[in-house]
Amino acid sequence: MTESADAMARAVRAVVRGEVQGVGFRDATLRRARRLGLMGWVRNEEDGSVLVHAEGPDQEVKKLLEFLRKGPRAGRVTEVETEPVRVEGHEQFAVRGVSAGVFVVQEHAATARHFDLRLEVGGVMRSWAVPKGPSMDPAVKRLALQVPDHSIVHNDFEGATEGGGVIVWDRGHYEQGGRVAWPEALDRGHAVFVLHGEKLHGGFALQRTRPGEKAQWLLIKRRDERARPGSDVVAEQPQSVISGNTLDQLLKGD
Repeated sequence: MTESADAMARAVRAVVRGEVQGVGFRDATLRRARRLGLMGWVRNEEDGSVLVHAEGPDQEVKKLLEFLRKGPRAGRVTEVETEPVRVEGHEQFAVRGVSAGVFVVQEHAATARHFDLRLEVGGVMRSWAVPKGPSMDPAVKRLALQVPDHSIVHNDFEGATEGGGVIVWDRGHYEQGGRVAWPEALDRGHAVFVLHGEKLHGGFALQRTRPGEKAQWLLIKRRDERARPGSDVVAEQPQSVISGNTLDQLLKGD
C-alpha cells in the first residue's frame, strides 16, 4: 500500500469461533478477501478458532466481517470478536500458519564478524551475510550480501572454526508471503516472509538493491504487531539459542 492508501485504510482483527476448522473456512475467507481487494491474512489457531487480520476500505472490510459471521456452508459460526488495529501494509491477503521450511541465523567470526541469515528453499538454505545482524526496528535497513547456498545439515553447527567460530543466534520456521510465489520472488529481487524464531518474529522483507554474482540486498523488518521500534535485538540478546553462550565466550574458550 502507498502512504495515501494507508491513510484511507481501516484494519481489524477478528477471532471467529465455532465449527470453523476443517470445513474450508480459511480458504473461503482467503478467496472472499481477495475478491474484495483486501490485504491481510487468515490463520487457524490452536484453540480451534480462526484469526483474521483484514485491512482496506471501510465498506469492503465490513463486507468481509459479514461473511465471517455467516461462514461457509459447511461451517457453523457461534461468535466473531473484533477489534480495531493499526494498518500493517500487507501486499496481499494470505494464509498464515503454513510453514515453508526452517530458518537459522548464525553469528560468525571469520575475516569479518557478521551474521548469516539462511532460509530453506527447495531443499537448500538460501543465504545472506548480514554484517550488523537483523533488526526488529522497521526504520533500520540492514545490508545483506547474497552468498552461496548452504546445506541444511549445517544448521545446528556451533563451535570453533579455522580462524574463528560460529554460534546459532536464532532459529525456527518461516512462512512465505508477498504477491509473487517463491522462489520466483527471490529471483525477482523482492521477497516477503514471516519468521517464527526464538528472537525474531513477524514479517520481514529482502529487497535486492544490486544484482550480479555478489548481489546486495536490504533486510527490513515490516511494520506489524511484532515490530519493536528503537530496539537493538542483537545487543539485547547476544546468546546462542543452543548453548546460551555468546560468540565472544566461544572464542575465548569459556
